[in-house]
Amino acid sequence: VQLQASGGGLVQAGGSLRLSCAASGRTFSSYTMGWFRQAPGKEREFVAAISETGRRTYYADSVKGRFTISRDNAKNTVYLQMNSLKPEDTAVYYCAAQRGWSAAYYNVDQYNYWGQGTLVTVSS
Repeated sequence: VQLQASGGGLVQAGGSLRLSCAASGRTFSSYTMGWFRQAPGKEREFVAAISETGRRTYYADSVKGRFTISRDNAKNTVYLQMNSLKPEDTAVYYCAAQRGWSAAYYNVDQYNYWGQGTLVTVSS
């Protein structure tokens, strides 16, 4: 599976962005998809995950209520809608794919494939 993330950019605090991650291959619907982010000088952290069918979604506490993860299996794409952005959301955002489902969906080590990252900068 190859992943291509897009949609990052510069936005003012309080604004919105929508990230997309397009996947290659015909087995997209068998993967749990996740979004992670990495700020300068910090470790990569979990943001959101969505199960293979999209019925289950999980979020980091820091983004709950502001971000929404979704997927379109017909288009092999996962999305991250980010609203009410804050300067602390500034980071490189990565999409990732995990075969099947794991209760450790928040753990970077569970994911088999990663996209190249897209930079989100939120100005105050």
